[in-house]
Parts: sequence; C-alpha cells; structure tokens
Amino acid sequence: MFNKLRDLVIGGPRNLFDPRIHQHLALIAFFAWVGLGSDGLSSSCYGPQAAFLELGAHRHLALYLVVLMVLTVFLISASYSQIIAQFPSGGGGYLVATKLLGPVPGVISGGALVVDYVLTISISVATGCDAIFSFLPGPWQGWKLPAEFVVVGWLILLNLRGVKESVLILTPIFLGFIVSHTALIIYGVARHASHLPALLADTARDTHAATSQLGLLGVTLIFLRAFSLGGGTYTGIEAVSNGVVILREPRVHTGRRTMLYMATSLAFTAGGILLCYLLNDVHFEAGKTLNASLWELLTAGWHIGGVPIGPAVVAFTLVSEGALLFVAAQAGFLDGPRTLAAMAVDEWVPKRFNHLSERLVTQNGIFAMGAAAAVVLAYTRGALDLLVVMYSINVFLTFTLSQLGMARHWVQRRHDEPHWARRFAINAIGAIVTGTILVITTALKFEEGGWITLTATGAFIVLCFAIRRHYRRVRMHLWSLDQTLTNLPLPEPPAEPELNPDGPTAIVLVESFAGLGIHTVLSIQRLFPRHYPNFVFVSVGLVDTAQFKGVDEMHALEQKVRSDLERYLGFAQRLGVYAEYRFALGTDLIDELEGICSNLVKEFRRPMVFAGQLVFQRENLFTRSLHHETAFSIQRRLQFKGVQVVVLPIRVWEGMQSA
Repeated sequence: MFNKLRDLVIGGPRNLFDPRIHQHLALIAFFAWVGLGSDGLSSSCYGPQAAFLELGAHRHLALYLVVLMVLTVFLISASYSQIIAQFPSGGGGYLVATKLLGPVPGVISGGALVVDYVLTISISVATGCDAIFSFLPGPWQGWKLPAEFVVVGWLILLNLRGVKESVLILTPIFLGFIVSHTALIIYGVARHASHLPALLADTARDTHAATSQLGLLGVTLIFLRAFSLGGGTYTGIEAVSNGVVILREPRVHTGRRTMLYMATSLAFTAGGILLCYLLNDVHFEAGKTLNASLWELLTAGWHIGGVPIGPAVVAFTLVSEGALLFVAAQAGFLDGPRTLAAMAVDEWVPKRFNHLSERLVTQNGIFAMGAAAAVVLAYTRGALDLLVVMYSINVFLTFTLSQLGMARHWVQRRHDEPHWARRFAINAIGAIVTGTILVITTALKFEEGGWITLTATGAFIVLCFAIRRHYRRVRMHLWSLDQTLTNLPLPEPPAEPELNPDGPTAIVLVESFAGLGIHTVLSIQRLFPRHYPNFVFVSVGLVDTAQFKGVDEMHALEQKVRSDLERYLGFAQRLGVYAEYRFALGTDLIDELEGICSNLVKEFRRPMVFAGQLVFQRENLFTRSLHHETAFSIQRRLQFKGVQVVVLPIRVWEGMQSA
C-alpha cells in the first residue's frame, strides 16, 4: 500500500539503462531558464526596492544605480559563463574554489553555498507567502508561517518526482511573471519617455548640488551603500553554473544560452523596475512593497467598457511575483543537493548525499535542504529583512572566491591562452565588485542578522573538517587491511572445486575487492572450518551522482562490479571452495541486496547470509551517520523473512589498529 502511494505521489522507478533517460531528464535552455533563472529573476521583487529606499532623499542617484545594476548583472553573468566553459560538469562555486584555490577555500565556498541554498528556499517561500497573504483578511495572517511549511513540503514532493517534472509544473507561473512585468515596465517607462531628457538634466544638477554639499566622498559612500544593500538583485546568477550537470548536451552551449536568457531578463526587470520607481516618483507606503505601489500607480484609471481593470491587473501581477518566488525556491532544491553531492565525493559531508533515489534525484539532499529551510523559517518567523541579510552575505562570499579563482587561473594560463587578459579583466573586476558588496553588507548589517549566517556557515565548515578527518582515519585503517589481505600467498587449486548441492552455502555480501570482503571470508573459514563448501558472492553497483552521467557510465560500473566479483571467485577457489556470484545495479543498496538474497535462499539448500561491518570502539550518532550500516539493515530485513544473517564485525580501534 505504501509503495503504491509513493509511486502515485512521486512516480515509479526509472530504468538506469534506458538510453533515452539521460536525455529525457536533462533540461533545454528554456526550461533551465525557468528552473534555475527564476532564482535570479525573483530577486527583482526585493533587490531594487532595498537599493532605492536606501538612497533616501538622494533619489537622483537612482539613475546611476540603474546603469550600474545592469552592468553588474552582465559582468557577473559573463564571469560565470567563463566558469561554465571551464567546468562543464558543474559544481559551481565549490568546484571552482577547490580546483583553483585549494581545498580550504573550496570547503568555505561549499559551506557558504549550502547555507545559501537553504536560505534561497527560506527567503523565496517567505516572500512568496508575504505577497499571497497581502490579499487575505487580517485574521488569516496567523496562518502564514504554517502555510510556509506547507509550501516547503509541497516543493520537496515536486523535487522527489524529478527535476524536469518539477520545472514543467512551475513553467506557467514563470511565464505569467515575465508577461505581466514586461508589459508594465515598458508602459511605466514609455508613459514618461518625453521626460527622459529633463530627467538627465535634473540628475546632473542634483548630483552637482549634492557633491557641493557633501563632497564627492560623501556622495560616493551614499551611492555604494545603496548599491551594496541592493545586492540581493544578483544573488541567483550563480545557479546556472552550479546546475550545468542537469542541462541538455552540449552542456556548455546550453549553459551559456541559459545564462544569457537569465542575465537579459534580470537586467531588464530589475533595471526597469528601478527606473520606473524614479520616473513615477514612487514612495514607500506602510503595508505595501514598492512594487505594489508602482503597479497601482501605473494601472490607476485603466478601464475596459467602463469596468475598472487596474485592481485585477495589480492582483495578478503581485500573485505572479509571489508564485515566482516559490519557483525560485527550486534553485535551492536543484543546486543545493548537487553541491552536497560534490562535497560528499570529497568526503566533506556524509557520503549518502551522493546517492540517488529510484527517481534518479539526490533524495537525501532534497530532504536535508527542505528540513533545514523549515528550521530557518521557524527561527526567523519568515522575517524578510533578516533573511535578505543572511542570504546576501553567503552569496557574495561564494561569488568573490569563484572570481578570485578564475582570475588566478587566467594568470597561470597567460602563456597558453591568447585572450587571457580580457578574461582576466572580467573576473578581476567581478571579484572587486562582489568583494566590495560583501564587505559593506557584512559591516553594515552584522548586528542585524549578519552574525547569524556567519556563525551558521562557520559551524557547518567546522563540521565538514570533522567529517573529513574521520573518513581519512577510517580510510587509513582500511588501507592497512587491504595491504595485509589482498596479497595473501595462497596456492592455486589442483582442480576447480565443484558445487556441493547438498552442502551448506555461505552467501557473502561484498563491495569492491578489498580487505573488508576478504576479512569476512576468512572469518567464516575461521569460525566455521570446512563447514561451507559453497560460496556465493553478492554485490550491488550503487549508482550515485558520480556514475549517473550516461549509459556508457552504467556499463562501465557494471564491468567494474563484475571484475571485482571475478577476483573474489579466484580467491575462494584458492581456498578450496566452490564459488559463484550475483550482482545488480541500483540506487537503493538495501532493496537490491534484499531481492538478490531472497532469490538465493530459494536456489540453494541450507543457506546462510554473511556480511562484514565496521564496528567502532566508540560508537555514536556521528559514526553511524557517516557510514552505511548495510549489514545491520539487511539483517533486520531478512530476519523477518526467515533468513538468517550473521554480521561479522571488523573492529576499528580508537588508535586505528586493525582487529
């Protein structure tokens, strides 16, 4: 019943060897623009407002802000287009910093990215619910926070179904935002087109007056403060480079086209809204966003056949903003788990974050990002001003590290790359711009939420170092075991042992040909001398994000599993016992092992399942969360089917000496 309900909600398992599956799951540039570009585009709902309000009485500086905002969008986008070309397998800021600056800057960038994507979900859902609930009666406001939790849960279910499915469902919302905002921005600028020459003259005059009164330094500081606090406008630009792996081949071409779509739409929307604020003399009204005030002002007096349509247009536009913010949360669910998967490969986070579900999505990462976002919403109560500050700091930390890494890369390649100077300039200027925004935002808003995100990111990075240290110690232990057991001097058998159909059979669960599996076989021989004449080795090729890149990778994984099992066969035969093997490829290790073992107990008489398991001297939640407890899990599953499973421990001492 549970399986049927699960298949109904998130869909059935997918065939790993279907040659069309990778093409089907990948996104063309348009859908990538919807799934990844919505994060950047949605920032126009709050970034321009923050910058404009910060100008205060110096509203004339908004015209300069429009120009600089548009240039900054295209500058950062051009820089990340270069990152896409250099890192076509994705990974974004984490991979760039790791490869070009080293593992420590890499984990700092990765930690900032993970926290940033949690905040992407939180701020998008909170802001979207703010917009939606602005149309509801006052007594309903108490349900806003529960509604935010419901939206997070809904997005988790969408993403468990798969990337393409979730994007297709949300596409109409994205298109509604684009159409409504494009039309209103064009109207808002066009209705004042004749005033543009006068605006230029007024801006020059007001700027000269302000410079005379405050000095050039004073005016510059006011402008930089507004520019920095409007930095939320640029926070989603890196999403495309982080999600290159989900794009349709050729990925670099698709990624660059997606980046162009996003940069153009974001520059037009954010710059256009800011220009409309200035042209239409929009002022802050309590209980309303500047966008709401702008749309109301633009549509006032709109009628069709004597029927006022302005309120309906405003309602549709604001609802589309709120809904797009829900779409923007997709960036957190798409790229957050992928960043965790990349860090899991390097052992900074638990390896289970690299695993795929039956629907071929990083299920553990999706649940982790959703749960963390819910915690953030509960802590902040969905307060937008606090969330924006927390969000912006981590984004620009990652931006700056990525730009520095790329600038260093072009300097190192200056003798091989004919156009290195131009590319270096793009990344160097980008690093200066994003670094300036980072420093100013952190300094100005440290006590207003900045310390929270810095503390959370710092704690996550410290945890990453503790996890990697543990994995390295365990790996040294297993390396010692491998060196000892994989080269045992065993004689060749005089003849190949034959199956004893009436004798007991040892079903041994193994991974790659290594000391852990050999230790299990030798323990069986030591504990039950000459009792098992038949051995069946069982293994599962676990498909994770590292292997799931195409059908060729699936066949390569199959060949590796088969090769390791052949070596176990040779080892068992030198021990003088009959041996054969069974294997499967899949995304759920326990389910695949359970299925194989259930079939084997019907095929062989008197079977017994054996599995080796690392057992730590000081067992705790930390060690259990970092390692598969495969043996104990399969023992629990098979025990209720009447199949006996013996778990053979391999002790890991505190001093890392082999048992």
